[in-house]
Amino acid sequence: MGTVPNLEEAETLLEEYNQEEFHLKHAKIVSGVMGYFAKELDPANEQFWRVVGLLHDLDYEKYPEQHCTKEQEILRERGVDEALIHAVASHGYGELVDVKPEHVMEKVLFATDELTGLIGAVALMHPTKSVREVSLKSVKKKFKQPSFAAGCSREIIQKGADMLGWTLDELISKTIAAMQSFAGELGI
Repeated sequence: MGTVPNLEEAETLLEEYNQEEFHLKHAKIVSGVMGYFAKELDPANEQFWRVVGLLHDLDYEKYPEQHCTKEQEILRERGVDEALIHAVASHGYGELVDVKPEHVMEKVLFATDELTGLIGAVALMHPTKSVREVSLKSVKKKFKQPSFAAGCSREIIQKGADMLGWTLDELISKTIAAMQSFAGELGI
């Protein structure tokens, strides 16, 4: 059994491979969302969920062509626990890797990664540019417009909701609430 970095160690590792503010902020947003869901679904493992969120795109900035593959190699070289490696890689299931989300935590990551981007883009449409102004209705409206935040895969978001056994509305509402819970902390 390997090691699991704490949040501070995970952030240091993240910053070793990522310098762009966008990528660092995305990692922190996903980590916050994962922590929010962990409080409801697996409170004893909240830090693990947050670390997975923080490291899920570890390799994306430096190795975009090897995303979800290179991060497995990097983490194995550092002796990181296989459960964490499986979790971070599983968010690329079906598109980049064959690592299937199995644990509820992995399914939450799969479902919310793309969705946080869509919600963030909707927030930028508001005069305050804050996620605090975002509603289910506004996200659903933009969800139906494939050209809006085109990089956020609606198919993956829907697959994630299906994996969790949640309606799309439930997934979106919970993810908005998650992001709003730490909006001030990250300035979103």
